[in-house]
This record gives sequence, structure tokens and C-alpha cells, in this order.
Amino acid sequence: MSLNLSLSVIAAYLLGAVPFGLLLSKLLAKRDPREYGSGNIGATNAMRTGGKLVGILTLLADIAKSLVPVAIAVALELPEAWIAAIAAASFVGHVFPVYLKFKGGKGVATMLGAMLPWQPLASLLGVIIFALLIWRFRYVSLASIGGAVALPLLIWITGGSIPALIVGLLFASLVAIKHAGNIRRLIDGSEPALGEKRKASPNA
Repeated sequence: MSLNLSLSVIAAYLLGAVPFGLLLSKLLAKRDPREYGSGNIGATNAMRTGGKLVGILTLLADIAKSLVPVAIAVALELPEAWIAAIAAASFVGHVFPVYLKFKGGKGVATMLGAMLPWQPLASLLGVIIFALLIWRFRYVSLASIGGAVALPLLIWITGGSIPALIVGLLFASLVAIKHAGNIRRLIDGSEPALGEKRKASPNA
């Protein structure tokens, strides 16, 4: 049993590590998102690189690659600790993918996918916070950071378990760290608003 669960965690990591933003951008737009915008392989930069279709497909794929293994774990009624391990593995796979020398995305969509089947109310409240910040400020990075940082609090107030809270703190911390460059640009006013394009920055 424990061997099967351990293999499930490894499989969740390997699935989470699949760089759909890179694959879809190259397949549909013949472009490498690492050479445009922020240089990131996530949905926002995939959209800057290849257009709306590439961005939307990347978003859905990045959500699905964590949602599927966590949903299976929840449906099988695995112990909370194992659900937490599978959720964390899929997220870490996206942020630190073995296929790209551990240089991955910022994890926002994959975080949402991991939490939706496990902590649905907290996830939906996080999406509302994200949407409100986008509507008010027009910065995807600010909305992403705000939604992620709010996640542990949302898990706590909605009655989430201790393993869920720990994973929420992990997600919030890594999302904030991966957005360090965005935070600097938000402060100095050089962060592109939603819809703006720019060439890749080596410090992005």
C-alpha cells in the first residue's frame, strides 16, 4: 500500500513537471515562451508568446495536471497526509520540472488545480480574490500573489485540515518567491499590465 502511494506521489510530480506552456507554444505558435515577455512557461506568458488560444490551453492543462491526481486521491478517500503529498508533488513538479533542469513556472494555475478537488471553497474564494485584483489593478502578477498569499487563511477559515494548511503555506511561499522579479517591477512601475507585451528579461 505505502509503495503504491509513494509511486503515486512520484507520478504526480512527473505529471506536474510536464511543461505544457512550452509544448503548446512551440506546437501552435512555433515560438519558445522562454524568449518572450517574462521568459516564463506559464499561461500568462504563453498567451503573450502565442496568443489567446495558446494561453487558454496552457491554463487548462496546467490546472488539469494537478487536478487529476488530487481528485483521484480524494475520490479514493486517501488519508489527508497522502492527499497533501500528491498535491505538493504536482505543484513542485510544475515549479521545479526535472524535464527543464528544474526551471519551471510560477505555479498559480497548478496550485488552483491541486486545491479545487480538495479544498473547493477556499479555492473558489481565492479565485474571487484573484478576479477582484485583476479587475482593480490589471496586473496578473499582483492578482496571483494576492490569491496565493490569501490561500492559507482561506483554508483555515473554511475548516481545512492541518495537512491542507501546510500545503497552502508551501504554495503561498513558493508562488511569492517565484514572483520576486514581478514584485520588484510592481514597485518600480515597470511591470506590464494585462495585455501588454515586452521582450524577455534575463531577470524576469
